[in-house]
Amino acid sequence: MATPKQAGFYFPAEFSRHTATWLSWPHKEASWPGKIGSIYPSYTRFIRELTKGEEVCINVVDEAMRSAATLLLQAAGADMEMVRFFLHPTNDAWCRDHGPAFLVNPTEKKKAIVDWNYNAWGNKYPPFELDDVIPTLVGKALNLPVYHPGIIMEGGSVDFNGKGTLITSTCCLLNPNRNVHLNQDQIEGYLRDYYGVEQILWVKEGIVGDDTDGHIDDTVRFVNEDTVVTVIEEDAADENYQLLKDNLADLSAMRLLNGKQLNIIELPMPAAVIHEDQRLPASYGNFYIANESVIVPTFRCDRDEKALQIIQDCFPARRVVGIDSTDIIWGLGSFHCLSQQEPAL
Repeated sequence: MATPKQAGFYFPAEFSRHTATWLSWPHKEASWPGKIGSIYPSYTRFIRELTKGEEVCINVVDEAMRSAATLLLQAAGADMEMVRFFLHPTNDAWCRDHGPAFLVNPTEKKKAIVDWNYNAWGNKYPPFELDDVIPTLVGKALNLPVYHPGIIMEGGSVDFNGKGTLITSTCCLLNPNRNVHLNQDQIEGYLRDYYGVEQILWVKEGIVGDDTDGHIDDTVRFVNEDTVVTVIEEDAADENYQLLKDNLADLSAMRLLNGKQLNIIELPMPAAVIHEDQRLPASYGNFYIANESVIVPTFRCDRDEKALQIIQDCFPARRVVGIDSTDIIWGLGSFHCLSQQEPAL
């Protein structure tokens, strides 16, 4: 069987047009111990914003969950004409990592899905068997071909410029709890073959508190084909300071396929968010680029407004919407981690 790349498929940039956003409705109390009820106001506001510009497809465990979700979304003012539910049982809510990786073939006007293996970030949070099969269930529901590379990969660990370049982190993709049998060159081969890219860029570090071992969607994000935003920490006493300084140095040395240097926009980190003596992976970099808006997590912090303005300057044609993520981040992720885009043809 030809690889997706050989068949003319590639993974578009998030800032390209979407058909829909895919979500898995949050229901695992252990992911937000003692707090799961408090996340729904922000989560449903996120969906309300999405429905202003695209369809929202939500995986739910059963009819009871569909009914409960519908009531919450109606109360939040979401456009229910833009919401579709799919009875696809899940273990958890992190659709960026367990959801379908949608590919497009623009020449033939076709879509396909990659179903990477999923092990809940190195077998940290079993069970995950239901999450692991979500991409194939979505492929069946949409009547799309599904590719199975047979290795562990998570959507939050990669970001794309839509022009042949993928950026990721060594601390995550080379972690032995994912694909211990593969070296860096072999992993790059899978990324090229199944995401349809030509170039892999690597930074070293993730942020403190990130249980994914350093997903790129908390640190470095493409906002157009030659520009990234990268989070920085200005307080030299903060434990993220040197890690993010090292990433900035890595980015400054990178060149794109056309030989151009990356345009780098620095985005502040929020003040540390601590809950029950645990530092949480709060980052403004975990924004989600929708058709009409960019949804940015905020943290009741005096840096929120500065971050929102920087991101707004990156997306003059979209509304930047800050939504409080102080409770959501107790689950160790935010809006980008919770969502996966389905690109338009």
